[in-house]
Amino acid sequence: MGVVANAALAAGAKVVGVIPRFLLQREAGHPALTETVVVDTMHERKLQMFERSDAFVVLPGGIGTLEEFFEVLSWRTLGLHSKPIVIVDQGGYWEPLAALLRGVVEGGFAERTHLDHVAFVSDLADLLPTIAAMPQAAGPEKMLDRV
Repeated sequence: MGVVANAALAAGAKVVGVIPRFLLQREAGHPALTETVVVDTMHERKLQMFERSDAFVVLPGGIGTLEEFFEVLSWRTLGLHSKPIVIVDQGGYWEPLAALLRGVVEGGFAERTHLDHVAFVSDLADLLPTIAAMPQAAGPEKMLDRV
């Protein structure tokens, strides 16, 4: 995440970091961010990131990346939001994930339309055009139920 943040900052972008207090105590936050939001829990972190996002871009990552991806995909399939979700699959890193998602649908555990909520791109040049082309629900943005 630091590499992405540094590249965005170097290009003149605003970069906001959201970090739970316990992680801030374990590891140093990025000192040059435009804004750092400190929250109490990982759940609050994800909600803050969701509320501040217009779309979700999944880069190669680990367990935390998968957990965050599946949460926003679950919320999308439940109709809680209509924000685009794009996975950057450079070098085929996420091909096993694509196969897993297809297998879930082929096994009858999810509707075929759920695959339409996620786009895979292999080239960063395709990222923004893909986000712009993804269908979004008409009408007011749906809000997550916070109860």
